[in-house]
Amino acid sequence: MHRLFVAIDLPDEVKRELAKLRREEIQGARWVPVEQLHLTLRFIGEVDDATFEAIRQALGAVRGGQFPLAVQLVGHFPPRKSPHVLWVGADAGESLADLQGQVEDAVQTAGLAPEHRPFSPHITIARLRETPPHVVAELEKRHQAFACAPFEVPSFHLYESTLTGKGAIHTVVRSYPLSAPTPSTEGR
Repeated sequence: MHRLFVAIDLPDEVKRELAKLRREEIQGARWVPVEQLHLTLRFIGEVDDATFEAIRQALGAVRGGQFPLAVQLVGHFPPRKSPHVLWVGADAGESLADLQGQVEDAVQTAGLAPEHRPFSPHITIARLRETPPHVVAELEKRHQAFACAPFEVPSFHLYESTLTGKGAIHTVVRSYPLSAPTPSTEGR
């Protein structure tokens, strides 16, 4: 069995900026290791070898160009309820939505059921357990202007996640490059 997800990697400089949020003393927070920070396009879960191979192949049909991604804002899930996940938002407009839609179509082509939750682009930075809502609200207020410089997304990746007693280990199974932007011929 393979436990899989599809994600966009973050550059080291963005991970360093996100790591600064770990300085916060938050009751009940289990911070995601910096090296594991990513933006999930689709969580797949456990699949057999045949489905694993079908997913690898189907993702190869995804087409799109590179695009800039902005990482900004601090929030939590679920909204208006006791917080369980602390996240930083991600915005790339239609380019990110298009890529995620193609990834979703590809995994469905490989035989997976559709994801019924709407795509909400974010980077999970901590999992929360019994963290008082007012503590999370205060953190969000302190970091309401949080933002990293936008970066170019050159590819996306199929990951395998192995659960261990010390947490999950994420391994890139295959990378899928996005096409480089073509130089503008404007003004020539």
